[in-house]
Amino acid sequence: MPTIGGKELLNPQKVLAKLQIKRGDKVADFGCGPAGHFTIPLAGAVGSHGQVYAIDVLKSALEAVESRARQEGVKNIKIIWSNFEIAGATSIAPASLDAGVLVNVLYQSEKRQEIFKEIHRLLKSSGKLGVIDWRPEAAVIGPAGELRLSAESVKKYASQAGFTWREDLNVGSYHYGLIFEKT
Repeated sequence: MPTIGGKELLNPQKVLAKLQIKRGDKVADFGCGPAGHFTIPLAGAVGSHGQVYAIDVLKSALEAVESRARQEGVKNIKIIWSNFEIAGATSIAPASLDAGVLVNVLYQSEKRQEIFKEIHRLLKSSGKLGVIDWRPEAAVIGPAGELRLSAESVKKYASQAGFTWREDLNVGSYHYGLIFEKT
C-alpha cells in the first residue's frame, strides 16, 4: 500500500466495503489507470462469478492492468478501451453494473457532467458509485490546486446526472470520498 510520511495514501478495501460490493457483482473502475489500484481489489471482492470492467482512454494503462492481472492470476477483469466522457461510448450494456468507482479522474477532465451521465447510463437502478478525488487544498502531492474540485462541486455534477449523494467517506489526508446511488 502506498505510504507518504508513514500514512496510508488510499485504501481500496475501505471504499469497497462502503459500496457493499458482493460476490457475483458486475462493477467498473472508470479511469482505472496503469496500476490497477482499485481494479485488482474489485476483482477479489466480486469473486470468480463476478465481473470487473477496467475502463480507460489510454491503451497503455489498460495493457499495464491486464499484465498485472495476468501476473496475479486474476481472471475476472475485462479491459474496455473507452472515452467515457462521451455518452454511449462505453461498450457495456446499459443498466448492467451494480457499482463503480471513479478515482482521481475528475480533476483531469473538463467534461465532468458527461462522465456522470455515462456512468449513470451504465449503472443499474440503485447502483452505487464511489468517487474519490484530491482535496481542493494544494498539497505536496497530487495535481495543482486549480485543477482540484470541491466535494460540493462533485455532488452538484452527480445530482444533475441523476445520482443521490448517500455518504461522505474518510479516505485519508489528501483525498475526499463520496458515495452516490443511481436514482
